[in-house]
Amino acid sequence: MFINIKPLDVANRRGCPDEFSFGATFSDHMFTQEYAAGKGWHNAEVTPYHTLSLDPSAAVLHYSQEIFEGLKAYRNPNGNINLFRPLENCRRFNRSAERMVMPTVDENFHLEALKALIKLDHAFVPDKPGASLYIRPTMIATSPKLGLGASKSYLHFIITGPAGAYFQGGFNPISVCIANKYRRAVAGGVGEAKTGGNYAASLYASEEAAKKGFSQVLWLDAIEGRYIEEVGAMNICFVYEGKTIVTPSLSGSILPGITRNSILQLAPTLGYDVSEQRLDVNQIVDDIKSGKITECFGCGTAAVISPVGSLSYMDEDYVINDNQTGTVSQHLYDHLTGIQYGTIADPFDWIVEVPVK
Repeated sequence: MFINIKPLDVANRRGCPDEFSFGATFSDHMFTQEYAAGKGWHNAEVTPYHTLSLDPSAAVLHYSQEIFEGLKAYRNPNGNINLFRPLENCRRFNRSAERMVMPTVDENFHLEALKALIKLDHAFVPDKPGASLYIRPTMIATSPKLGLGASKSYLHFIITGPAGAYFQGGFNPISVCIANKYRRAVAGGVGEAKTGGNYAASLYASEEAAKKGFSQVLWLDAIEGRYIEEVGAMNICFVYEGKTIVTPSLSGSILPGITRNSILQLAPTLGYDVSEQRLDVNQIVDDIKSGKITECFGCGTAAVISPVGSLSYMDEDYVINDNQTGTVSQHLYDHLTGIQYGTIADPFDWIVEVPVK
């Protein structure tokens, strides 16, 4: 399929601003394509960034038939742009689409759309240390209907923008509250799909936690309220005795994170053991108290790796590694970001380079 590119005049284009935060500044252009039952995907375009026009009865507004993804692009030492595992994001996008009864996209065409957009807006990829271009592919149901059922038409769009650190404190330990009342998702539901309703359902507990000074909420399973699942914006990992990295096994209600998967592949090459297990929250807090757990960190596209300095559970705080960034977290962060920025060799073939020079 052909992508019709309608760029802004060069005189009207902007560059990357000097100051930006995560998810608040957007690039000059966006990609869109439309889907209609019986016609398939069509009208693929890269156009100036613009608002969307939707019928008030559009299905997405009433039944939340919507999915999204998040990935990043990095400026490498030769001035070109590195995309980190973009096809894995597209594959997860399609798995989410299938779960939400939405059409899938062609993986290779989706990647070509990403490349076309980044080539046009490469000036928005920051060259500041720790900064990147955040990329948000999205699909929404657009059929004007109030009857409950899958939409017959969809809009797939991609927007981008320069991004700094996800957490205000940057690469420093955060405090996390373990939810003991509210639940995020249940196995058999849509917890493993990247759909907006999962995040909307988490906001009440997240806002309560923020008022108490916590950065994130760590969710437990919805059946027994006993087994650790994921943090609001990340997967979670625990380090035992400075050597073994343990993360909750995918349960059907945990988002299969691409950064999580990358760490499971990368860590053994750096000398660490890795394990996916069903983790009982009571055992975890006991292992923190005994000192068996020497570090804890979250991992996800937005933050990459975020050290966790304390966990709060049932109104008791459990400090990890004296609330300091651990050597394992730092080692993994340095190596993974080194691959992303192109300063460390990529033995996994994760990087797709977009030439702009």
